[in-house]
Amino acid sequence: MKENSRNYLFTSESVSEGHPDKVSDQISDAVLDEFLAQDPSSKVACETLVTTGQVVVAGEVKSEAYVDLMSTVRRVIDRIGYNRSELKFDAQACGVLSALHEQSADINRGVERANADEQGAGDQGMMFGYACDETANYMPLALDLSHLLLRELAAIRREGSEMTYLRPDAKSQVTIEYTPEHEPVRVHTIVISTQHDEFIEPADGMTQEEADERMLAVIKKDVKEILLPRVIAQLPEKVRDMFDADMVLHVNPTGKFVIGGPHGDTGLTGRKIVVDTYGGRGAHGGGAFSGKDPSKVDRSAAYAARHIAKNLVAAGVAREALVQVAYAIGVAEPVSLYVNTRGSAKVNLTDGEISERVKKIFDMRPSAIEKRLKLRAPIYEETAAYGHMGRVPEIKTKEFGPSNARIKREVELFTWEKTDMIDKVKEEFGI
Repeated sequence: MKENSRNYLFTSESVSEGHPDKVSDQISDAVLDEFLAQDPSSKVACETLVTTGQVVVAGEVKSEAYVDLMSTVRRVIDRIGYNRSELKFDAQACGVLSALHEQSADINRGVERANADEQGAGDQGMMFGYACDETANYMPLALDLSHLLLRELAAIRREGSEMTYLRPDAKSQVTIEYTPEHEPVRVHTIVISTQHDEFIEPADGMTQEEADERMLAVIKKDVKEILLPRVIAQLPEKVRDMFDADMVLHVNPTGKFVIGGPHGDTGLTGRKIVVDTYGGRGAHGGGAFSGKDPSKVDRSAAYAARHIAKNLVAAGVAREALVQVAYAIGVAEPVSLYVNTRGSAKVNLTDGEISERVKKIFDMRPSAIEKRLKLRAPIYEETAAYGHMGRVPEIKTKEFGPSNARIKREVELFTWEKTDMIDKVKEEFGI
């Protein structure tokens, strides 16, 4: 199928759990979970830097909990797959430096209240939530496919029976062709860059360049014949039909990707905020999520805005919805809440009128958000790779604490992805 000149292209990317920035995000959220598991009232802002053989954990904490930082950091790194010395970033051998200190009393004074319901926002700023009807989970298709490609690549790596040369670091990018009516019609381009072992080395007169070309040929073949079929098999028929013979596939465009992870590029918490949210389709207020407890509205209000947007689209109010909410530090009530349907509303109301009705349904004070979405729980490590949005809600038992005193917590993950407000939305909008 040739590209229609009236159509347009839109691209989103994802990065794997082994990407250095995502390693940092996962460490920050694992540390946050350890604090919340022992003391749900913990206030945490944890930032992580990773580089060759080194991890630095810094930030502000107010908590009654004791966290074994060293074992938490090493567990996360090992789970991701950095457990060999040749990767130059090894869970058991890397240095771990702690620079955590007590939270600012000035910030704490603005957040905590005698009446918990009047808890102030942990910072000023605006947050966005987005949903559209392109996919079953109300996420943009390009980003959804980008995440799926890397989740499946990680599954292949862990199975260890095919593509045995895979290393943890990887990136994906998907370009979708849309009609002028904003309907996705085909997958135009896929880019996969995956870190790998040096599994073919020069021998018998072969040059390094020839060895690299042979490695690349194997990886390209495996992506096309192993990864893509496994991904496509999981898709609904409508999306499967969007893959055609004209699709462009780029695999490791630089030709070689042996040096990667924190050894190849320093990682920092919070540098993949567009990957974490909507792949550029929805707006972003600029605040990162990982390492922040839910008193920080950068995180909790962004989750609540996604919850609103998803329930509006699922209830049939609009085909897509972008929700903006904004706060002043230390003030409980938002300074504004606005819904932009981008002309896709299915109800005979303006976006301003839709916004006013949304305010009646959803209490957006920080304390109300925490309670409604059950956010004062150790639920965050799972969010820190492959997107915070579009995930499947589930109840899970997790273990925390030192090895000689493990504690179990049953938690509910991804509560903001529930469509549990559809009935209330339909009632309010007369649908």
